[in-house]
Amino acid sequence: MFIRTLLTTTTILAGLAFTAQAQDTITVYTSQPQDQMTQVIEAFNADHPEIKVELFRSGTTEVMAKLQAEYAAGNSPADVILIADTVAMTQLKNDDRLLAFTDAAVEGIDPAFIDADKTFFGTKVITTGIVYNTDLVKTAPTSWNDLLAADAAKSLIMPSPLYSGAAVIHVGTMTQQPEFGWAYYEKLAEAGAVAGQGNGTVIEAVARGEKAYGIIIEYMALNAKKKGSPVDFVFPAEGVSSITQPVAVLKGSDAVDAAKTFVAWQLSKTAQEQATAQGYFPILPGVTQPEGYPALTTLKILPADSDAMLKADTENKEKFAELFGG
Repeated sequence: MFIRTLLTTTTILAGLAFTAQAQDTITVYTSQPQDQMTQVIEAFNADHPEIKVELFRSGTTEVMAKLQAEYAAGNSPADVILIADTVAMTQLKNDDRLLAFTDAAVEGIDPAFIDADKTFFGTKVITTGIVYNTDLVKTAPTSWNDLLAADAAKSLIMPSPLYSGAAVIHVGTMTQQPEFGWAYYEKLAEAGAVAGQGNGTVIEAVARGEKAYGIIIEYMALNAKKKGSPVDFVFPAEGVSSITQPVAVLKGSDAVDAAKTFVAWQLSKTAQEQATAQGYFPILPGVTQPEGYPALTTLKILPADSDAMLKADTENKEKFAELFGG
């Protein structure tokens, strides 16, 4: 009897060990802030405890540089990429690095957020506007052109497209607008505006009062305001640039089914409600937007030609570095 019990226990333990070893592991490369991704992984694992998520997090440009270096050396451990840059994601698609996920559940999601070949999917809407320090600025700006005033420009900080994917899209979008173009950035540079790295450097500088104004993605400014920082945010009258923080499965993945599960979860109601709680506009109909945000439909979104932006990407970054340093 003892031997039979021991054998049964051993068999059960062996089965548990096999299950543990069989747990899928995926590596996600992302530009989303670390604290948010910790919450994302916790929520994902609540639904999918069978999948372990490992993370590499940095600015979009560094994420892409790491990925490209790994491909040049042979292969990358990355299974999923989640970045704030449709231009970079399109480049990966053109380089045949993305796996089509043709049966992804996208019902009700605006097709504008989804790659036509279903190689990548927008997960949220993020806009770029103006943050200002309420202790230093008594009259809130309402326009991008308000930043050209001498006292504003000399106390302005912005993220750099050499680091931030959102900045790639914003600079690319602004320079495509006839009323702005590179002349707008040249005027800012001449008046003393500076560039940091990512959007995090912008909110830190403005919240601390080192700079009075910043160009930034909205959720970072509004989250800081909610936490008590002396800042407020403006959606400029001329319009805002927008990104959708696309997610994709990489072709080199050795855990494709698990990677697809992560991508599908990003489009689920659970993930979209979490994104809203983190301060993002959701892409899934029926999910309430963050408290205090204007209706997305009331915002003017500046038009952007993604293909032209991709072709001009290197030139845009070089021009920006020439004006504001690298």
